This record gives sequence, structure tokens and C-alpha cells, in this order.
Amino acid sequence: MAKQALFSGLVVDESDQPVEVKQIGQDAYYVVDDAGFKRHIFSEEVDRQILKTFTDQIEGNEDYLSEQAASMMGQDDIFTVAILKNQMRNIDQQIDSMLEVGIPEDVRAYLGMMGMKITINYHGEIVNVNLPSKTDDEG
Repeated sequence: MAKQALFSGLVVDESDQPVEVKQIGQDAYYVVDDAGFKRHIFSEEVDRQILKTFTDQIEGNEDYLSEQAASMMGQDDIFTVAILKNQMRNIDQQIDSMLEVGIPEDVRAYLGMMGMKITINYHGEIVNVNLPSKTDDEG
């Protein structure tokens, strides 16, 4: 069960308006304004869709991504690469714990500054995921 919305502050509705996050009991909900009617969408349903988008992009690129991550950490030895590759291949197992623990506020703020924005409709379906991208030297 999701105790918090993973992508709080990064989710907007189809009108590009920020989506509120409300806590009802122990569960978190994204609240979409549908012409004045506040639709409460269980955050875990939306968050799992977003995480699926990420895992789909990782799938098949584990070798390259694990080498790049190890290099960025300054530990590009074969053991670190192997550990990272294994974690990426088993990322589905880590999603439940991520839903439980959440994403730190400073990481969400950084993702927002980098341009991450998720658009959902009032059914809680993802319409668009705008991910941070690498800029060229001029941008």
C-alpha cells in the first residue's frame, strides 16, 4: 500500500494544472479537478504506471546503464557494474519498497527543475511523461 504519492509535485492534469495530493487514512491520492469535481485517484495506481514507463526504458539497456551509473559513481569496476546490472534486471522487485519508502523531497524538486512532468487524465491514466533530457552545449 502506498503511504505517499511518489511523484507529488510532478503530476499535472490535462489542463497543465498541478494535481494536489491528499492523504485519506493511510492512503495517498492524486486529486484531479474535473470541472469543479475533485476526483481522487489512488496514488499507487498512477505511480505504478509511471514506474512502468521507466522500467520499460531500462529493459534491454541494463548493460549500458549499469556501466554509465558505475562510471558516474567513480566505481567502474566489474563487480560494481555486475551489482548494478543485477539490480536493474530485478527492478520490479524494488518497486514495492519504493512505494513504501517514497522518493525524497529534494530528489523530486531536482526532477521538477530538470523538467520532469507527468500528465494524467481524470481517470488517472498517464497521458504524457516528460522526462529530463540531456541538453547540448548551447542549451
